[in-house]
Amino acid sequence: MSRKQTTKVDIVAVAMAAKVSPSTVSRSFNHPDLVNLATRKKIDRAVRKLGYIRNRAAQAMHGKRSATIGLIVPTIDHAIFAEVIQAFSSAVEAEGFTILIASHGYDLEAEYAVLRKLLEHRVDGVALIGLDHNSETFQLLEQQGVPAIAIWNYSENAPIACIGANNLKAGAMAAEHLLELGHREIGAIFPPTQGNDRAGDRLKGALHALDKKGVSVPGRWQSEAPYSLQQAKAAAFDMLECSPRPSALLCGNDVIAQGAIYAALKLGLTVPVDLSVIGIGDFKGSEEMEPALTTIRIPAQSIGQLAGQEITRAIADQMSPPTRVECDVKLVHRATTRKV
Repeated sequence: MSRKQTTKVDIVAVAMAAKVSPSTVSRSFNHPDLVNLATRKKIDRAVRKLGYIRNRAAQAMHGKRSATIGLIVPTIDHAIFAEVIQAFSSAVEAEGFTILIASHGYDLEAEYAVLRKLLEHRVDGVALIGLDHNSETFQLLEQQGVPAIAIWNYSENAPIACIGANNLKAGAMAAEHLLELGHREIGAIFPPTQGNDRAGDRLKGALHALDKKGVSVPGRWQSEAPYSLQQAKAAAFDMLECSPRPSALLCGNDVIAQGAIYAALKLGLTVPVDLSVIGIGDFKGSEEMEPALTTIRIPAQSIGQLAGQEITRAIADQMSPPTRVECDVKLVHRATTRKV
């Protein structure tokens, strides 16, 4: 096992090992296209041998970019954001950036604290999930002049750039699908809406669409569940074990829908014969479920890719106006819903 170095390796040591000047090493990092391939390879070998790590913070203090983008998500405890994070990461990486990911547990005060820490690390840009944030968060972004973008939820009046879906529309489409199939006794299980504008908008859209057709959801058929299969299953079980029960369940996301299907199976119900279930999201695995889940597709990959491209563009051209892009949602009718 090699001994730990007692002093940190600097750019001069790398230059000496590669037999080039320190300016050439710096140029290789910052403008690799200006350094020939053979020289870059020599520098890379020296970097690997010496274990050299660039001091991004020091570069940022001298007015250079840190080549990092902060991404703040509500949770990394579930794969619900995995696809959008991967697409976002790939898009910014293609432009030479790395993401720093942090989570806040659906606590907007904690989100503000996380944002401060990322800005202390001199990130070049910040990406947030949704548009529901404390006023202090928006104020801090404006004060620091850091390019910022909201991912996942769209609004034409968003205070910062945003790329996402119209979640009001997604909720309405889910409700309209059940109505078109003849369902009138409909239950709803959604995540808590506090600090979660995606869930809030979906619920508003769904209830509005039902109300237009004169359909209301009784209190006993409304429940909350976080992004947890276990808790979604428990919430659905409590609702379905009582009589009368709804003929259909409208779930705020595919995770909750999957938990609801497990609850129905535990009670001996057949989906969709005894109960229709619809989700929102169309996450990886929803199509492979048995039965395959009917859902409203949120184009996570497109949202993540476009958001990554937009934030890197904004970093390069900070004078340009913020972009707001609505990505279309789509009904994907599979095997968990049917006509009554």
